[in-house]
Amino acid sequence: MATIEESIKAVEEEISKTEYNKATSHHIGKLKAKLARLKEEQFVRASAKGGGKGYAVRKSGNATVALVGLPSCGKSTLLNHITNAESEVAPYDFTTLTVVPGIMEHRGAKIQVLDLPGLIEGASKGKGRGREVLAVVRTADLIVLLMDVFRPELDVLVRELHEAGLRLNEREADIYITPRNRGGINVRSTVSLTTLDEELVHDMVREYGLINADVVLRQDITDDQLLDYLRGNRRYVKAIVALNKVDLVDETIWRPVVKRLESRGYPVIHIAAEKGLNIDAIRDAIFDNLDLMRVYLKPRGEEADLKEPLIVRTGSTVLNICDTLHRDIKRKFRYARVWGESAKFPGQSVGFEHILQEGDILQIVSRTQ
Repeated sequence: MATIEESIKAVEEEISKTEYNKATSHHIGKLKAKLARLKEEQFVRASAKGGGKGYAVRKSGNATVALVGLPSCGKSTLLNHITNAESEVAPYDFTTLTVVPGIMEHRGAKIQVLDLPGLIEGASKGKGRGREVLAVVRTADLIVLLMDVFRPELDVLVRELHEAGLRLNEREADIYITPRNRGGINVRSTVSLTTLDEELVHDMVREYGLINADVVLRQDITDDQLLDYLRGNRRYVKAIVALNKVDLVDETIWRPVVKRLESRGYPVIHIAAEKGLNIDAIRDAIFDNLDLMRVYLKPRGEEADLKEPLIVRTGSTVLNICDTLHRDIKRKFRYARVWGESAKFPGQSVGFEHILQEGDILQIVSRTQ
């Protein structure tokens, strides 16, 4: 009887040898589902056995950012410029052998930034302690892909992150699968499907191991999106690119690299970490892509505190603010008053459901009893 590893290898070889076309798409889709099921089983068994010692990082601040790049791309230098950390810097690979955290204070927010050991090809399979590094990256709210202008190897980083279950600048597919006790697999789509048909969705879900389930598709999906949903352990994270060492080459060299990276759908900031070039721009980009905003609180009868903003997620409601402050505030809440972009007029009275905007001033009025 074949081992899981042998079964995985056999399925991978069959997929690689099968030419993809309309006639073979159904067969390949089922093979991908089988491969996903086998890899999930392999992962569960490996987790049960336990692994080596990982990196322990306590999260702090309003959000966490991971600096991800090849060895010696300048992560430690950048961390030292944008935070209060002191990460060792040296002109050879793998200077950082553990995770070095720092706090970046910007626009009133305290953002934890993690300097990680460099990722190398094969990291997702454990090379260079890659699995431990990637486990830390999965906890981040934003990933900064740091590129050396002499080695702008985006594909290597994206591939290793993808293999670790990280989906950069993507949204989870609008799929709902509800297991049932009987009745087989029922597939229903609310949109026209161009890549998969309902029969293939049915067979892929069954091949993955579900026997009875209702499947509802609310967008046109690919087989990879369906498998990501089935596995359920994917993380969808925003990512930006920082192209480093641009001071060492002419603009005619680094500018096309920036355009090429931007064409891949990544916001790109060109920097020279060693000289501190564009450090404020990278700070701004980190804050903006974390979807953070500032809300200023105004006690009754007093001026608003414009020095110490409350840092919350973009799109937060008055109810979210109350939950952030103290549970008793929600219990005693009467109404709130708002000044700023989200208000129809200064001092507008609003309820829990009101959505705040960047820079709003908020006053919460509570019951006395």
